[in-house]
Amino acid sequence: MAWLHQTRRSPRLVLVVVSVALLLDSMLLSVVVPIIPMFLYTELRTPLPCPDGPGLETVSSQFPSLRPNPQTSQPSLLPQPSRGAPILDTQSELTPWSSPPTDTAESSCLQDSLVLEEENVHLLLASKALVQLLISPFVGPLTNRIGYHIPMFTGFIIMFVSNIMFAFSGTYALLFFARSLQGIGSSFSSVAGLGMLASVYTDDEERGVAMGIALGGLAMGVLIGAPFGSVMYEFVGKSAPFLILAFLAVFDGVLQLCILQPSKISPGSVEGTPLLALLKDPYILISAGSLCLTNTALAILEPTLHLWMIETMYSPEWHVCMAFLPVGIFYLIGTNLFGVLANKMGRWLCSMLGMFIVGISLLCVPFATSIYGLIGPNGGLGFAIGMVDSSMMAIMGYLVDIRHASVYGSVYAIADVALCMGFAIGPSTGGALAQAVGFPCLMVLIGMVNILFAPLCFLLRNPAVREANVKHELDEVTLVLKPE
Repeated sequence: MAWLHQTRRSPRLVLVVVSVALLLDSMLLSVVVPIIPMFLYTELRTPLPCPDGPGLETVSSQFPSLRPNPQTSQPSLLPQPSRGAPILDTQSELTPWSSPPTDTAESSCLQDSLVLEEENVHLLLASKALVQLLISPFVGPLTNRIGYHIPMFTGFIIMFVSNIMFAFSGTYALLFFARSLQGIGSSFSSVAGLGMLASVYTDDEERGVAMGIALGGLAMGVLIGAPFGSVMYEFVGKSAPFLILAFLAVFDGVLQLCILQPSKISPGSVEGTPLLALLKDPYILISAGSLCLTNTALAILEPTLHLWMIETMYSPEWHVCMAFLPVGIFYLIGTNLFGVLANKMGRWLCSMLGMFIVGISLLCVPFATSIYGLIGPNGGLGFAIGMVDSSMMAIMGYLVDIRHASVYGSVYAIADVALCMGFAIGPSTGGALAQAVGFPCLMVLIGMVNILFAPLCFLLRNPAVREANVKHELDEVTLVLKPE
């Protein structure tokens, strides 16, 4: 018991708890991506009936051997290499050994059914970010009132329930609800977790290192989540990966009960700055804008890159999955490396350079002619986003210290909303913009937006300190030096 009492005072164990929570959250985020589309396409497909013709299943079964031919540009139907549904490819034609549909209405109905399924999948996957975007502004002020421990534990409970629902849900509505529930749990875990770290690591340099490590846990979850989910779904089944994550969530909950002390990591008697007052702070807006734009770049790339690779490189499905591997690896390196280096170089400089590198990486993506040509741009993108995330998360805590009350729930709610806006805007607009202006032009547009925004980070070099905070610090120093 004495050992437990001593360990509860350790900020490092708080860092472990927060890192594990972010790891599990990001693993669930990415585990769902390869599993749910396959499950919906193969197990829950409800084809639209064609007028005076067969349904989707019948039409699909009549033409099982459609393959791309890179020599022409006539449309064809490509089946997924495993258990997925066919997708439409505009850069290929029917091979001589297959017969095209003779009924235009049947072909049109098939395409409409596939488009409807694709939209439903995107809506389900995007529901997490949209719900998190709506919930986070309420979680921040809540942590200011009741502390970080209870919201953090609430996030664990919600994430556990979400995993169980994913494991046993067999309808689109239940899966949609589970994904939305995950967004609520993520709001509680991320806002309370980051606020907790900022409160226990009062030294600015140590705080930056801790933020980098915690974001490294998030990156690790994204990196291993999709391969883990894909392999488990293929060889064990849909329920297995979610049950394993539910078990790990219980482990995280036990860690929270054993390690976290509400009295040690709650805001105490200090009244936090209102959320609207923080939103009026130009320095916080610049920080949130950097987080939003850099993550929007990745979020837009995710739904558009695979189609561009299929159309221009005729890439197999495993190439498409591997294309994002450098992003996760270099993001993990960037967050951990610049959690330490950013304080020495200047976090504003790391953020500005990161946004420049994001822009340049996006400009280079359309020049790739194979998957190997994407290693550099995607690796640079992940590395640069890691630079920005680790620097800006620490900067936002520092801005609250020097310009507002040192209560961090609301400011990290703003950071969480900025991230969620990026991942809500990307999937919802990426496909439409790519069709409207073309994938290369879209990369130029998003890249230039990041490059043009980057100089604003210079304003974070020496942010103005508010007089009230200076007076408060002087009062604290006077109390310490005053003889009894």
